Amino acid sequence: MGRAGEQPATRVGLQRVCSCSPLAWCPPSASASCLGRPLATGGEPPALPRSQPCALCPAGGLTPGRRGDTDPPMAERPACCHGCATCLLCLYSCQCHCKKDKRKGLRTTTCDCAWFFFLFCTCLFTLVWLYHALVTLNDFHNLNEFLFRQMQRWVDWSLPLLGLTALLATYSTLLLGLLILTALVVATVFVALDVQWAEQWQSARISLQATGPFLHIGAVAGVTLLAWPVADCFYRTRRTAPRVLLLLVYLGGTAALYLAPLLISSPCLMEESQLPPKPALVGHRGAPLLAPENTLMSFRKSLACGVAVFETDVTVSADGVPFLMHDATLTRTTDVRAVFPAQAALNSTAFNWTELQALDAGSWFLQRRPFWGRQALSSEEQGQVRAQKIPSLQQLLQVAKQHNVSVLFDLRPENHTDSQGFVNVTVETILQSGIPPQLILWLPDEFREQVRQQAPGFQQIYGRKRGRNETESPLRVNLPYQNLSTEEIGQYRQDNVSVNLYVVNEPWLFSVLWCAGASSVTTNACQVLRGMERPLWLLPRSTYLMVWIVTDCVSFLLLLWAFFLLQKCSRKNDPAGSETDVLLTKIKNLMQE
Repeated sequence: MGRAGEQPATRVGLQRVCSCSPLAWCPPSASASCLGRPLATGGEPPALPRSQPCALCPAGGLTPGRRGDTDPPMAERPACCHGCATCLLCLYSCQCHCKKDKRKGLRTTTCDCAWFFFLFCTCLFTLVWLYHALVTLNDFHNLNEFLFRQMQRWVDWSLPLLGLTALLATYSTLLLGLLILTALVVATVFVALDVQWAEQWQSARISLQATGPFLHIGAVAGVTLLAWPVADCFYRTRRTAPRVLLLLVYLGGTAALYLAPLLISSPCLMEESQLPPKPALVGHRGAPLLAPENTLMSFRKSLACGVAVFETDVTVSADGVPFLMHDATLTRTTDVRAVFPAQAALNSTAFNWTELQALDAGSWFLQRRPFWGRQALSSEEQGQVRAQKIPSLQQLLQVAKQHNVSVLFDLRPENHTDSQGFVNVTVETILQSGIPPQLILWLPDEFREQVRQQAPGFQQIYGRKRGRNETESPLRVNLPYQNLSTEEIGQYRQDNVSVNLYVVNEPWLFSVLWCAGASSVTTNACQVLRGMERPLWLLPRSTYLMVWIVTDCVSFLLLLWAFFLLQKCSRKNDPAGSETDVLLTKIKNLMQE
């Protein structure tokens, strides 16, 4: 039924006067949904605006307004590519789940745009942390050891941390909510990383040398796909200032990304003929992924991986026997809590050799699984693991002598009150073992000159960079891989300085250091790095230049196509310019008055 004072609707040429705009007519397809006012019997639509369809009715191809709307904002007029806007709205709001009011349509508000921007930044932030977490997998065992010393409980934290990071990244990427919490958690992790392990930022810098060319291609593809929603938003916006700002930000960021390879440098951008020899492998406490660290089984496993050097840690028992142990206490790698519960918290130097030999140094490896993804052991190997004892330095030297393998070690604990006694008994043990002195890589800085005099055949290796004004430059250095840039590694190689870097477990990191010219690397994963015949990737600079130019050109053409297509679509579906809409609104207001 009609409203009060109105007569039943009578179709005249299947057109009706629209209540949204009294001077506009509604076409036949609007008869079921137009909000128009019925004509009086025998009435005719006004002649003047007969060629202009209603700008607010669905039959005109635009979003319908509410009954009684007289001056709809221009920003509410939808863009031509309604499906794209709908898709974006459904991703970052609940509008796709709500019952749609056919009269209101689907609108994008300023709040929606702000939320989408915040969402995008949060997702990007989380993905950056996920990438960094994957990079730090190389050094996760150090974190596990640190947390064990704090909590006295062994947990492989790589799995929960990576799992949580991946969950948050997926959660925010799929827009399931809790974005503020995600940002706070990731920010907290970044701050903790900066406070406790600031050197990991250097790991990220090195990783960019391994992944930079591929990240650039991926980022260019991403910004190219982003051209469609950006262009849609550009043509949707009616005010000049936001449009110009949006265009400048997007095009500026895109241009910077196109030129990013100017800042990308990687030692693996070289010809095959320029590739240095493969770095030698140093077994970090043996082969700790295959057997319990610092045990004879572990060192024998590392021999099967082709290591050239045994790396270990030496301390001295209460009765003067040098033995292999990394930690200050015995709780992580032995069953001291079960055998000597009252003495478990004591420093390892408080135990005599007989007490040390009463401990099981292998079963923890089966119980705690210190490394994620380690190879499964056979039943025979598991029996060997359970039989492992703490080895003495003398036992290790005999194995090294038998296989002609060098030995690199640190003396622990550092800054001990009897450091000189520790040095003396260690040197004496080495000399008595009969091992060729050139196989000993002497690393401890304490009493180095005294050691030179007692054992001039030892190879002196330094745990520091060479100084600028050093009269005697070191011929061997042993440093964390974060402490030397790839340029410095190359310079050391040119100066015939042997560079050993630790601890290198991941193939991507080994590849970068290989290309840079490292002499050797200390690794937990000798069985993985041994099988690498060449770096993961090696690309001549001319080839990379061609890939860079082609990628940028294709991206730029696709970007122009997206903006051109949406501009054409916008003009096709816009029945009237903004001046016409303003004029019709003014006429309507005058007639109502």
